[in-house]
Amino acid sequence: MNAHSKIAFSRQPTDRPVAADVRAGLLQDPGFGKVFTDHMVTIRWSQARGWHDGMIGARAPVQLDPAAAVLHYGQEIFEGLKAYNRADGSIALFRAEQNARRFNASAARMAMPELPETTFLQAVDELVKIDSAWIPKGDGALYLRPFMFATEAFLGVRPSHEYLFMVIASSVGSYFKGGEKPVTVWLSDRYTRAAEGGTGAAKCGGNYAASLLAQAEAIENGCDQVVFLDAAEHRWVEELGGMNIFFVMSDGSLLTPPLGTILPGITRDSILTLARKEGRTVREERYPIEQWRADAASGKLKEAFACGTAAVVASIGKIKSGKGDIVMGDGATGPVTAAIKARLVGIQRGDVADEFGWVRRIG
Repeated sequence: MNAHSKIAFSRQPTDRPVAADVRAGLLQDPGFGKVFTDHMVTIRWSQARGWHDGMIGARAPVQLDPAAAVLHYGQEIFEGLKAYNRADGSIALFRAEQNARRFNASAARMAMPELPETTFLQAVDELVKIDSAWIPKGDGALYLRPFMFATEAFLGVRPSHEYLFMVIASSVGSYFKGGEKPVTVWLSDRYTRAAEGGTGAAKCGGNYAASLLAQAEAIENGCDQVVFLDAAEHRWVEELGGMNIFFVMSDGSLLTPPLGTILPGITRDSILTLARKEGRTVREERYPIEQWRADAASGKLKEAFACGTAAVVASIGKIKSGKGDIVMGDGATGPVTAAIKARLVGIQRGDVADEFGWVRRIG
């Protein structure tokens, strides 16, 4: 299959979809990642046949051999994107092409087969169409999780010869339990998420597994998320456990850590584009934790926020650490953070003109 071909999907719709009244109840307050839709997409890959056996069927457990390579050597990657109900009644995806490209970049880093971008988009589109009734009304969205993992049954350290690509969907509301209020973040000076030459720029499960102990430490200290420093000097701010980070300076400029050991976030890239379009000075450069502390104390740093597909934009009100807290401004959501989020969400939902061609309508 070449990069522009389409795969033929067989369809086996579930004969027991969730009743409309039950679904409506689940969508009242879906939270994040707990309410799943009726269907899923599966496509298989083998060294002999390439991509084959595309299917849209009822969501069901996956049967794996105990020797499946993913269970022993961790060959697994994933993506995350959302489908939105828009003001005109249509459904749209936001920059899904970038998710398809990043998925393949992750696959290349993890020695896995690349999936044609058209097939990635086709799989996502088809699942959204068949499960569109699961998109919550109001501020909710349908969170889509494309992922791929090694399925060959063998015990040996080499890339698998068989893989399964899947897409599942979840009805979601706010990512953080507190809703729109600023989050509190724990500074991890003990654990690191990624190192130079590692897999920090790939969206693979192992990166997130490595962050969980630090995240548990954050929760123990009453925080919503954890922020990591670099692995070499434990000095340079990198990213949160699942999001990129931005700093808003007193002159209105933005600063964000450079790519390399961090995930190239699609929301991150969108914010950079919007800020530059507005004429803001934007710097992608290293930022030491001691400078963060000093700039917050002096007032040079006015705001900080995290960004990613799940939360979109989340204001950071306070950093907790073993060496004392860092408070951003007055601890409330700042005007620059609020304006960036409003414009980004407005484009996603059709309330603000999409001058960049980021929105892709379905159906």
